[in-house]
Amino acid sequence: MSLFSRVVVTTLPLVPKFVVGHVAKRYVAGETREEALGTAKALNESGALATMDVLGEEVSKRSKAEAAVEEYIRLFEAIEERGLDANVSIKLTLLGLKIDETFCRENVARVAETAASFGNFVRIDMEDSSVTDATLRIYREVHGRYGNVGAVLQSYMRRTLRDISELPAEAPNIRLCKGIYIEPRAIAWKRFETVRANFVAALDKLMRTGVYVGIATHDEHLVCEAERLIDRYALGRDRYEFQMLLGVDEELRRILLDRGHRLRVYVPYGRDWYPYSIRRLRENPEVARHVMRATLGLR
Repeated sequence: MSLFSRVVVTTLPLVPKFVVGHVAKRYVAGETREEALGTAKALNESGALATMDVLGEEVSKRSKAEAAVEEYIRLFEAIEERGLDANVSIKLTLLGLKIDETFCRENVARVAETAASFGNFVRIDMEDSSVTDATLRIYREVHGRYGNVGAVLQSYMRRTLRDISELPAEAPNIRLCKGIYIEPRAIAWKRFETVRANFVAALDKLMRTGVYVGIATHDEHLVCEAERLIDRYALGRDRYEFQMLLGVDEELRRILLDRGHRLRVYVPYGRDWYPYSIRRLRENPEVARHVMRATLGLR
């Protein structure tokens, strides 16, 4: 990242919220469930699948975690009623992980049980390294009970290849991404090329060991490597899918669909859109630069 981009990214919290909100429309389906369901329907009509996420994290009140569980239950009901090809993603700190791990596990179990009643699936998102062990622990426990739960591994973490070796033996389902949280060098790879290399190594290991994998990337180099591995292991469409964020590189999305791949788009929604949008802008300094220029009245 250039010095200019670094300055832009670090000053993003100074940008007026309404400016970020204008950009957020690209990444967030809206504040309401209805808006998100409409986005999922449009994605299905274009040939893509959806994974729906209620925005929010780091809750400190049990009532907010319980409200999130109820929202997911209503979301599964709506997905079923409308015949959508969509599942859900959950963040454990939204479901109370920082309050009490047992409380969080019970909440995850409620979501997974509801999903199972509709023949659906739950993806447990990965957050920062302070909750990695607890996240994988809850994933293994709830997946063992219901069998319809997946997790996320991040290629910038040094531990990822080891974590793959410790996945459940029965039908593991993993989303592989680069990772976006700021972590110390002691536990995370820092160089762009190294994170890429570990992504390919992790993807190879997942495919080689029979794990269903969601290949979550907008990096064309990694898409190329993924197609090479799909060809190498002669994987059918039922053994993998590509995954992308809403509003990011829609041309690549169309290319992958036209090439016959399954592709799922992440559909976030809810009132907590602001912190999510700031993270997306920090990931993409070029878009953040345009936001800053608009804030300063520059063209």
